[in-house]
Amino acid sequence: MAEKKDSNSNEDGRWTLQGKTALVTGGTKGIGHAIVEELAGFGATVYTCCRNQEQLDQCLEKWRGKGYKVEGCVCDLSLRPQREMLMEKVINFFQGKLNILINNAGILIVKPATEFTERDYSILMKTNFEASHHISQIAHPTLKASGSGSIVFISSVAGLVASPINSLYSATKGAMNQLTRNLAYEWAKDNIRVNAVAPWIIETPLIEAAKSKFSIGQRRIEEGYL
Repeated sequence: MAEKKDSNSNEDGRWTLQGKTALVTGGTKGIGHAIVEELAGFGATVYTCCRNQEQLDQCLEKWRGKGYKVEGCVCDLSLRPQREMLMEKVINFFQGKLNILINNAGILIVKPATEFTERDYSILMKTNFEASHHISQIAHPTLKASGSGSIVFISSVAGLVASPINSLYSATKGAMNQLTRNLAYEWAKDNIRVNAVAPWIIETPLIEAAKSKFSIGQRRIEEGYL
């Protein structure tokens, strides 16, 4: 009897994502940029988003030059209508089929706990937690329709252990970790796997900006995705 071939392997046995579709939020910098390149390099068709049109255009041009199948749009994930607009574009682009969702986009505000403001709380929760939850909700039908969906949340070790000057950021990541557990349990029946990755400090533009600004007393990082 012939050995059954893994559906994610090509003819010579190497792992592939040919024919798979993926949405990566915040994919033009840092961890998100690396994820887009990895998925596209394995053959997936990828859709991504960021808040800066020029930055998006530069990345798309570079990726297409490498032969990657990548498309994207400008989207501020802290705004619910723009998240809904993003998903409409994704559904149209992939014709209703989505295999992979990477909730990567995030923002970091660094300051002592006593100095956080209502605005800090709002922007951190909306961008880091609410956006990830909402995108997962509205992506659910297309992930389920694919027959084998996968959601990955880009969390942080800060959501698992205590660290100084980023209490609200840590709280959003802790909430994300628990959301991962709940969705994994609830959506297993729909053949959707849900996981979280919790890296420690990664040398990304956002982290570099945080180190620079905090060292000179400017303790707010309000721009840039992880």
